[in-house]
Parts: sequence; structure tokens; C-alpha cells
Amino acid sequence: MSMVNAFSREDFERLSEAERALIARREKVLGPAYRLFYEKPLHLVRGEGVFLYDAAGERYLDAYNNVASVGHCHPRVVEAITRQTAVLNTHTRYLHEGIVDYAEALTATFPGDLSQAMFTCTGSEANDLAVRIARFVTGGTGIIATELAYHGLTSAVAEFSPSLGEAVTLGGHVRTVPAPDSYRHSPEEMMEKFGRDVSAAIADLKRHGIKPAMLITDTIFSSDGIFAGPKGFLKPAVDAIHAAGGLFVADEVQPGFGRTGEAMWGFERHGVSPDMVTIGKPMGNGYPMAGIVLRPDVVAEFGPRARYFNTFGGNPVAAAAGKAVLDTIRTEGLQQNALEVGQYLMDGLKGLARLHPALGDIRGSGLFIGVEIVADPATKQPDAALTTRIVNGLRARRVLISASGPNANILKIRPPLVFSRENADMLVDALADVLKPA
Repeated sequence: MSMVNAFSREDFERLSEAERALIARREKVLGPAYRLFYEKPLHLVRGEGVFLYDAAGERYLDAYNNVASVGHCHPRVVEAITRQTAVLNTHTRYLHEGIVDYAEALTATFPGDLSQAMFTCTGSEANDLAVRIARFVTGGTGIIATELAYHGLTSAVAEFSPSLGEAVTLGGHVRTVPAPDSYRHSPEEMMEKFGRDVSAAIADLKRHGIKPAMLITDTIFSSDGIFAGPKGFLKPAVDAIHAAGGLFVADEVQPGFGRTGEAMWGFERHGVSPDMVTIGKPMGNGYPMAGIVLRPDVVAEFGPRARYFNTFGGNPVAAAAGKAVLDTIRTEGLQQNALEVGQYLMDGLKGLARLHPALGDIRGSGLFIGVEIVADPATKQPDAALTTRIVNGLRARRVLISASGPNANILKIRPPLVFSRENADMLVDALADVLKPA
């Protein structure tokens, strides 16, 4: 499986001599594993708010990067990091108010039973820790994830991240289920089918002598194609894993921190109770920071017996960055902005879809939107080639998005939470221009 929206060697000769030279240097020293976006890769040198700037000084509207969720180089976050770096940066085996202040502020945004936090540097580490805890608590090893999920890069987590491709082998203890599909199934069918598929995966694990440990889902199914509704469709699946003695892990690395607009955390839209919630990406607005928020009873025995330590996880600078992000989301009303601007953007895209049948489905929540590109609206046949043309056509018009889904045909729109109506208009106008007949 090739990476969606990836630069390839076929694109190399189209580039300038300077670009080819930089890519050659990069490949020589970084090796063959890294990938670049777009047929014509971007050489970025600066970011501010919702904009990125390339080496030639050209400005790009960023409608994709949710890491800088409160805007690239937000002054509040930059100042917090700079101030703390100049004073102290060490690990969590010393007393320090910063990590406690942050953990209190963070857990206050969750339902009351999710009241303790453990910190890592990346979402991959957070999901790796979730596996350790789930196996310790349940005595099982079985893991259920969706068919194109991405949960991280550690050896343990890569085994249930099928989006990494066929060269990365799934674990023998892993079962995958189709993601819910609101475009091809009614709300009732979608809810019933996902619950049934998870139940079947649990039964198959047990048939092979594998005790289920956890069901993990990205609560907006980012890599599977972005499926946000109907609200509540996760409940039968969560009930099934709990009935089997396993835990439910809500992976909020992409949909969390107010992005869905309707809730601070994606799982809240479904009325379910996770045993653990993994978080990361936008947590430090670019500073490497991630972690788990969980119920105290889940970690009560694991903590004393297995212990946990991460040299850099939860360090004072990370805590300062994280606190600044939470303060910014609250004081600037960014969850509400995601709700309002997200709806405005959805309305604009739906208006465009009435003129262009290739925009087969517009879905999402807040500022996390998927647009399914189809060759034939009647059959809903995916059109990956047109999707690639759109993504690169927008890049040529200095608007950045990407794509996802099993057929590489879903536009993935995920801008910083400071996105405005004016920015949304820029995106829709650029998309309309790309879709004009040649």
C-alpha cells in the first residue's frame, strides 16, 4: 500500500535544480524510509497562524496541520516554552508544580471518572503504554482496530496500524474490522454493523484462544476516511468489548482538543465511557507532548507493580506548552470557533457539491471534514486519480490539504482551530477553481 498524497520518483524530474539537489541531500543522509507530500514538495521556512511560507516567500493557507492547532507559532505558546526553557527542564522524578498544574487543568476537561494522566512524548508512545496497561489489567493480549487505522509507529503499535501498509505485518493477536461508513449505510445499519463486526472479532479471538484486551478506535476514523456521525454509533461496539472483559481505548490524538467543535473530546459525541484516552499531536502545538488520561482503577495495580517512567514525557517545558494550549483554546473560544467555522465551511463545500457531482459526500464535525470524491455519484465509485489532482491542484493554488481512506479518494481537511470564515472562503474558492473544466 503506497502512502496517500506522496511525492514519487516520477515527479523528481519536474522539479528545479535546487529542489532536486535538496532532495538528493535529504535521501543521502536520512535514508529511504521518509516520505514527502505532494507531487511538487514544499520547502517551508516559516509559519504564522493559519499560514505557512516557503523559501521563495510564497504564502500557503494551511488547512491540514492539526499539530499547530492553535495556530503556527502562537505567541502564548512560544512565550511559555521560551520562559520555562530559560528556568528549568528536567524529568518527573523531581517535584515540580508545572506537571501537576497541567494535569489538573487537563483532566478537568474530561468526564469525572477520567481523572488521572500519564505523559509521553508521542501518540505512538501513548498507545504503546495503553497496550501495556490493557494487557496487565485484563490478562488478555487481543486487540481490535479498524482496517485502515493509524495508531503509531512503535513495534507494538505498528502491529495494529494497518494503514502503514502490507510490509508492516499485523500481529497474530490483532483483528481488524471495517470502519463505519455513513456514505454507504444508513445510521441504523452503521451502528448495528460496527457493533456486530466488533463482536465477531471478539469471537474470533476467543476461538483462537486469545483473550481480548482492548478495542481501540480513532473516534473520528481519520485514516479510515473520516466518519463523524451519527452521534452514538460507537456504543454497541464499546458495550461488546466491555462485555468480553476488554477495555475501550479512545484514540483522541487527531480528533481531540476541541477539534470536533461539539465536544472537547471526540468520544463525548458518542455517549461512551472509555477506560483510557490517548492524546498527542496538538497537545503542545508543536512541542513533542502526548499521554493517556484514564480511570484511577485502571492503573491502580499497574502503577505500583509495573511502574512507569519517561525521561522527557511531562517535563516542565512540555507542561508549560500544554498549559498554554489549553489556556488558548479556552480564552480564544477555539472549540466554539471550530463548531461555527466548521459548519460554515461544510455549508460552502455542500454548495459546491451541488455544482460538482464528483464531490459525492461532505461529512465531519467541527474543523475535521472529509470530502469523498467519486467517479459516479450513482454507484459511489471512488475516484483516486481526481482526488490526487485536486490535492495537488490546491497546493498549486497555495492551499494545503491531504487525502485519506482505503481508496485514497477522501479529501482530508483539518486546519488549525483559529481558521476563520475568510479562510474557509479561500479554501472553497480554490477548490471551485480546481474543479473548473479544463
